[in-house]
Amino acid sequence: MSDTLKREAAAKALEDVRPGMRLGLGTGSTAWHFVDLLGARVREGLEVICVPTSEATDRQARDLSIPISDLDTLGALDLTVDGADELDSALNLIKGGGGALLREKIVAAASASMIVIADSSKVVETLGRFPLPIEVNRFGLGATRHALDGVLKKHGAEGEIRLRGADGREPFLTDGGHLILDAFFGRISQPEALSRELLDIPGVVQHGLFLGMCSKAYVAAPDGVRTLLKTN
Repeated sequence: MSDTLKREAAAKALEDVRPGMRLGLGTGSTAWHFVDLLGARVREGLEVICVPTSEATDRQARDLSIPISDLDTLGALDLTVDGADELDSALNLIKGGGGALLREKIVAAASASMIVIADSSKVVETLGRFPLPIEVNRFGLGATRHALDGVLKKHGAEGEIRLRGADGREPFLTDGGHLILDAFFGRISQPEALSRELLDIPGVVQHGLFLGMCSKAYVAAPDGVRTLLKTN
């Protein structure tokens, strides 16, 4: 059922795409459906130019003959469509479960608007149930983790920090060659303050809090697709 809902949300977002648009293409299981549907529209003659947020999305888009460019060439985008691991009523997000949060945030920030597509299980009252991905430099990992411990303690995190993919094998590496630490908060009561404090740590490259970036969300449930709009 969840996969069906993801595709329904993706189909709704496709209605916002206009000929000639410069599009940011998200990463993850829900964004995959949007790219797949977009590929069908391109085969029918829709003219767009797209910037993928990951190597995986780039490969998918090229396989579908979707025209690809980059931000150095385009400079700015009209719209980014992406999924989310969590979203609240103000359309603040946690992203990065797929490990592409840095590129996703760069692309979203370069876009005039961002649409999130998700199923209803991703909607929460308060962010933090999903572990917050924090992309970090490999150099000085121990010092970075120590600094993160202090920030997590200050913000009342309920769980620990885990290095992604390091349980008996090589750690997960992002497309940019960085590591990801997943921080288990349980509840993030001050996301803006947390965002600032995380970025103040020199070893932190970026984090998965997307605050004030999403303007619209299409949320699919068994009874249909709801449209959520940013209110401020």
